[in-house]
Amino acid sequence: MAAAMAWLRRGAWGPARRCGLAAGRSYSGGGAYPGVSLSCPLPGVPKAVFAAAEGREQFETRVTLLENGLRVASQKKFGQFCTVGLLVNSGSRHEAKYLSGISHFLEKLAFSSTAQFGSKDEILLTLEKHGGICDCQASRDTIMYAVSADAKGLDTVVNLLADVALQPRFSDEEIEMTRMAIRFELEDLNMRPDPEPLLTEMIHAAAYRGNTVGLNRFCPVENTDKINREVLHSYLRNYYTPDRMVLAGVGIEHEQLVECARKHLLGVEPVWGSGQGKDVDRSVAQYTGGIIKVEKDMSDVSLGPTPIPELTHIMIGLESCSFLEEDFIPFAVLNMMMGGGGSFSAGGPGKGMFTRLYLNVLNRHHWMYNATSYHHSYEDTGLLCIHASADPKQVREMVEIITREFILMAGAVGEVELERAKTQLKSMLMMNLESRPVIFEDVGRQVLATNTRKLPHELCALISQVKSTDIKRVVTKMLHKKPAVAALGDLTDLPTYEHIQAALSSKDGRLPRKYRLFR
Repeated sequence: MAAAMAWLRRGAWGPARRCGLAAGRSYSGGGAYPGVSLSCPLPGVPKAVFAAAEGREQFETRVTLLENGLRVASQKKFGQFCTVGLLVNSGSRHEAKYLSGISHFLEKLAFSSTAQFGSKDEILLTLEKHGGICDCQASRDTIMYAVSADAKGLDTVVNLLADVALQPRFSDEEIEMTRMAIRFELEDLNMRPDPEPLLTEMIHAAAYRGNTVGLNRFCPVENTDKINREVLHSYLRNYYTPDRMVLAGVGIEHEQLVECARKHLLGVEPVWGSGQGKDVDRSVAQYTGGIIKVEKDMSDVSLGPTPIPELTHIMIGLESCSFLEEDFIPFAVLNMMMGGGGSFSAGGPGKGMFTRLYLNVLNRHHWMYNATSYHHSYEDTGLLCIHASADPKQVREMVEIITREFILMAGAVGEVELERAKTQLKSMLMMNLESRPVIFEDVGRQVLATNTRKLPHELCALISQVKSTDIKRVVTKMLHKKPAVAALGDLTDLPTYEHIQAALSSKDGRLPRKYRLFR
């Protein structure tokens, strides 16, 4: 047996084995294998051409500026389907001179009747012919109309996008339906068990009181009846101009997209009239810091067989930087290093179980239900915040734990901890950018803000260069700012804003002691 094994290892079949011949072997039916070599070229068969990784230039984002100021950006991606959309530099931050809630209305009214299409159903039927779906999302600084469909229907898709963005009808019936939808959404927002959207609104309002990104993203209930076609048109006249737009596409040829843009978006007269925006708000975000408190009974938020216990939610934030600054990457690494989540999150290291908010907070303090880090970044400012929730009786202790974590950010950063955060950030970036709609949004937003796009390998290189000294530098700078605080629930034991500010200015992050004469 040993001799047989050695013979096999030496390849003792000789030439027959080396050329891939089926030396004397036969099919189970009895017929012999054909004596053809599998490693030598087959006679009469064309030479095979193998796929190879092409140069990076094949994957660069191409940008073309049209005569009217509209930018057209595209990114190649293999596949039958494409994602194409129109991004507009317009959002709730631009509503200071208007009724708050216009962007919320525009988001809900998107893909309704237009000059060419009589109803939303007609638009959906048109898209169905190309296997398409549509969506509109409004944020604080951008409104995005997007369609995913078969690449063969590109002309139809661009025509539809141009009509939806520039020729909407805004019929009385559609506006009334939108009012109802917004009222329902606002009601749902106040009733849902997860208060994160509400807290995000509150922390922005506290951090940028009454300006730019601090303006309400959701339409206030009192404004739903005031917003009509004339109000919308007066806003669109200023902000829906070609120089504030980007037509972005992923999975299509650039020349084809430019041709469609020229055909459907060049020289088009919008329904509200043409001309450059005369009254555009170019205000730069002014960070103010401050506190917003909402006393609310959270005892019956989620009833049923497994009710959620009554919790008080706190979010503490500090100004970071804009996504255009070099410090944006160190802040992104810091946010990943803090990580966190809910006390019921399960998973291994990839889920963030080794992040600081898990190790130092959730693992040590069993009574805390949540501790999560968030980083919001805009073209002129940014906000790094930590959201925590616990029983109302332990609010003071919870706030002190979070302020201590902010102070510890400026301390020593372990090499293993830093490398893990950088690797996790790169991993998350690359995983997200496998999705076509995510690539589309990345292309559109970057081109809208900078007229160009940093490719994933460039971002990964910048992440790799982050050192522990960079983390310490950005945190030290951040801790000199006034905090922004949002609090929701039973706030009986909430420390004062001055005490939270004092804790973030101290060496150990502890709140000033409270001395009571009577207990």
